Amino acid sequence: RLMPELPKFDDEDLKSYGDEEEELALSPPAALMSILATQELLLENILECIPVGEFAVIQPLSDEFCLVLGYLLTWKLTLAFFKAASSQLRVLYSQYLRRTKSLNKLLYHLFRLMPENPVFSGPASEVPNKDTKTFFTEELHLDVK
Repeated sequence: RLMPELPKFDDEDLKSYGDEEEELALSPPAALMSILATQELLLENILECIPVGEFAVIQPLSDEFCLVLGYLLTWKLTLAFFKAASSQLRVLYSQYLRRTKSLNKLLYHLFRLMPENPVFSGPASEVPNKDTKTFFTEELHLDVK
């Protein structure tokens, strides 16, 4: 709930950014970026032997699973922050992510984490072979119990 409120503080400081010759960049919240940088390093160590195009098998409730989940949830917070920001701020934030190569790292990680066959293992459908359910067609509920 807090993430959509944070860009308002940068909006007030936006006027102080003048017309400078170098391309401007503005970091999203430093605490969030610090956590993201640490998680990127740890995730790279886990996925380093897996090339893009192949997928990693992460066992549920393992240490690796918790790390991957934390990384993806951190990106979810970052995207919520971006969504609440004005278009001018989004440009500055995206420049920062481009300079730190965080978006490139995210894509590399996603393409190594995405399963080859994303079949949804929820409740069995009434007609087994018709309209196979995948993670892309079904809504996923991430409620913590």
